Amino acid sequence: MRAVDMVEDAGYSSVEAVDADPILESRSDIELVFTDIQMPGSMDGVKLAQTVHRRWPSIGIILVSGQLKPESIDIPADSRFFGKPLEANEMAAEMRTMVGRNPQ
Repeated sequence: MRAVDMVEDAGYSSVEAVDADPILESRSDIELVFTDIQMPGSMDGVKLAQTVHRRWPSIGIILVSGQLKPESIDIPADSRFFGKPLEANEMAAEMRTMVGRNPQ
């Protein structure tokens, strides 16, 4: 299941991004970043998580991968890692916990 579908099926709005910086800089309504560790481009998901945590510490972060498991030292505080395949109910529960409210 695609992450966007999982987020929307949980009742949240999603924003797909190739580059997170412009979106996070221009929007104040982003509460959670859901990213795969392996991504194309110069920044993998762990580096993205570290950047988001440093610049926007109030944004929750969920990292996923079907092949890699990061060292806990690499993951920012209060971030979560899940191996694939993902369980939709587990992801929805974690999103609710991290965002701190039910979807509207």
